[in-house]
Amino acid sequence: MLMAAASITPGCLADYPTRLIRLRRAAIGDCGRLWSRRPSYDLVGRGPIGILPPVMKTIEIDRAVLHALENRRARVVVSTGAGVSAESGVPTFRDANGLWKNVRPEELATPEAFARDPRRVWEWYEYRRGVVRTVLPNPGHCELVRWERHFSEFTLITQNVDGLHRLAGSVQPIELHGNIMTSRCHECGQQSGEIGFDGTGELPRCQCGGLIRPNVVWFGEQLPAGALEKSWEAVQSAEVFLSVGTSGVVQPAASLARLAKSSGAFLIEVNPEDTEVSYMFDAVLRYPSGIVLPAVGRRLGIAE
Repeated sequence: MLMAAASITPGCLADYPTRLIRLRRAAIGDCGRLWSRRPSYDLVGRGPIGILPPVMKTIEIDRAVLHALENRRARVVVSTGAGVSAESGVPTFRDANGLWKNVRPEELATPEAFARDPRRVWEWYEYRRGVVRTVLPNPGHCELVRWERHFSEFTLITQNVDGLHRLAGSVQPIELHGNIMTSRCHECGQQSGEIGFDGTGELPRCQCGGLIRPNVVWFGEQLPAGALEKSWEAVQSAEVFLSVGTSGVVQPAASLARLAKSSGAFLIEVNPEDTEVSYMFDAVLRYPSGIVLPAVGRRLGIAE
């Protein structure tokens, strides 16, 4: 397997966390400006305190990856999971320190839980919203914005609900599980913008009288109308499919890689660790997305 090495210059690490906090406080509307240029050190901050991984001297990129992506007319589909958000400091639901640690999912993330105790469910989701507000898109998010502009046919599918892809500047991500930063009516489904609940007074209600809830998919619910269909359509016609920061076992998103494989796409897995489905990929990049995607983009000559 031929590899291409990309050099990394560490850059000013000490200024990195301060810069993140300053930009978040400035409430940037279009965070495409956050990493308007690829960071010279290709490192990813983890949370507002900016815990950084060890400096890596080189990144080994399989030449087959570069070959698969060299044609800007290629039909490219990227599917992202919790690992991408974790690089920005968003806790995952499947690690020892995640948000599920002290609460069982079925206690709060179900329609039954909301019907039983909507106030408690809202309080938990407002806590989660607060966590998301402390973080920013990382270089992986922002690199995918460049890819969206570069490739003539590009589809971004995400299992993440934090909205960081949109904050980075992605125009039309397919959010399979919804967006935690927005709300909708539990009865009629009417979108309600960023309405929330501060823990006091009456619970927010729609004009129809129904309770307003976080705009996410709960256990036992259907995915947003058309989301899965659009994903399948894009994957079936994809020439290159990238699975980025996902375990590949959560359905229905897990079926996308298999569908891409059966449709003849070239499959690339971006994940620091092996997954249960790594065997089906044609190439693997064992790095965090915020490190390796900008390196791939640089090698391909994708414009800043």
